[in-house]
Amino acid sequence: MENAQVRHRLLELAEERGASLSSLSRMIGKNPSYLQQFIRKGSPRKLEETDRGRLARFFGVSESEFGAVKENSYAADRNSYDADWVDVPRLAIGASAGPGALPDGEDVFGTIRFSPRWLRSMGLRPEMLSAIVVSGDSMEPVLRDGDEILVDRDWRPLRDGIHVVRLDNTVLVKRLEAGRAGRIALLSDNPVYRPIECGLDEIEVIGRVVWKGGRI
Repeated sequence: MENAQVRHRLLELAEERGASLSSLSRMIGKNPSYLQQFIRKGSPRKLEETDRGRLARFFGVSESEFGAVKENSYAADRNSYDADWVDVPRLAIGASAGPGALPDGEDVFGTIRFSPRWLRSMGLRPEMLSAIVVSGDSMEPVLRDGDEILVDRDWRPLRDGIHVVRLDNTVLVKRLEAGRAGRIALLSDNPVYRPIECGLDEIEVIGRVVWKGGRI
């Protein structure tokens, strides 16, 4: 693939995923302007092999999309192995299971790896997933402070389950319960916390929590 095509494809993938070039640069261990310069100025002329690999795993595509040559070699076998995994972005915001967290931004600071077979079995699309950390204790014992959760941002009809929502620019993780017409209740599993009632037009449902991971 020609260098101009590589730059165009990288920008296209970043826009589809909603990831900034600066956050992607930090993810591959470079300064924040690295990929911006690569796309806008053509410097560096080519992406390094390790950078191509990290970006390919993050976007779930072949390294050839970023300039790697397809060949029958050990390197090709290794890339085939890497393609057996999907890297989901970890966002630098916390979903508050407590009084509420004000997001500083939504930059990518890393990835967490999942089996594509498992994602398919769950009916999940990799490009619609992101991982964030829970802060607070209002969802205990199901979710604890510091747990990492996988959020499915695909549109689905609201149903039982735990969701991540934005209320007054505050990101919360709660159960949702429909109330009277036009109203909804945000419920905590910890009985210490009272329900929050608000209008449907006051909240943005970011996604449904479909997996959690944390310390034992």
